[in-house]
Amino acid sequence: MLFQKLVLKWFDCFGRHSLPWQQNKTPYRVWVSEIMLQQTQVTTVIPYFERFLTRFPDLASLARAKEDEVLHVWTGLGYYSRARNLHRSAQIIQKDWQGIFPNQLEQVESLPGIGRSTAGAILSCAFNKKAAILDGNVKRLLARFHGLTDPIDDKKTLDRLWELAEEYTPSKRVADYSQVMMDLGATVCTPKNPRCSDCPLLSSCQAQQRGLVEQIPFKKKKAKLPVRKTTFLILQNKDRVLLQKRPSSGIWGGLWSLPEIPEKASLAQIKRHCLKQFQLEIKQGRTLKPFRHTFSHFHLEVHPVHLTLDRPLPKNMASQTQIWYSLHRPKALGLPAPILSLLGDLS
Repeated sequence: MLFQKLVLKWFDCFGRHSLPWQQNKTPYRVWVSEIMLQQTQVTTVIPYFERFLTRFPDLASLARAKEDEVLHVWTGLGYYSRARNLHRSAQIIQKDWQGIFPNQLEQVESLPGIGRSTAGAILSCAFNKKAAILDGNVKRLLARFHGLTDPIDDKKTLDRLWELAEEYTPSKRVADYSQVMMDLGATVCTPKNPRCSDCPLLSSCQAQQRGLVEQIPFKKKKAKLPVRKTTFLILQNKDRVLLQKRPSSGIWGGLWSLPEIPEKASLAQIKRHCLKQFQLEIKQGRTLKPFRHTFSHFHLEVHPVHLTLDRPLPKNMASQTQIWYSLHRPKALGLPAPILSLLGDLS
């Protein structure tokens, strides 16, 4: 098929051949990279991938690790459910498949955090098995090449894109084909200012011929993200700050965070809350500069308040979900990037 020949020829000349997960390739290394690359660019992923593989060089070491260790190494990469799913999947593979990564589509898709496209990427890149991929880069490339003008997040459009992805996936050089489709989308057929003159598919691209490159693809118009407010309580005594473990589900699931009060709270409200909730009397408090952190479904407007305690720490407050965190001798915990930044400003 001409499409395959054109993109593979481009890959041989211009594709990415020296990414960390392409070296000493194993299913484990490919799997970790594909999970990290979900919703994250290659340049961002590379240092995290190298750090993760240094700490967890193989599946067995990841399966043995505690969740806090995994989340700690992941800190800063975001979308922390990916780290929890990696950890859970490693334990499942260790238990159900004797530590051998599965090589069948249904088995791979059954693992937490792996959908159809990620499973296809793992099978094609790690095992060179014929399996289609359809990540955001490939969707954009195929939608432009075929001039698809319906919203790309419509089911009808997605079904058509999967048909095309399956049709174009070759039986040979599958790993190279999957890589070049991702490479072209990431470096040539970019969302803005695409480098059409460098594209091997230029002469047959429907979007180019019809002057629709900047219009394709587009999504259904989404509602404006709502804004939620919260007050973070930085309760400090000497070098220790109170942290609480968040529930496993929801935002920052399983990570350690600061106690908080919904909405923006006054100092008087905060003092009453601390006395009632923690039996802690506040010596003094000062408000820090508020900031906004954006999640996929809402903006979080954070109002941090630094609070100094009036007496030594109660010994009975530490538990599995609550600790006094030492700023000078920090434990290896999973911390959201904004919390890590706030604590860093204190030390």
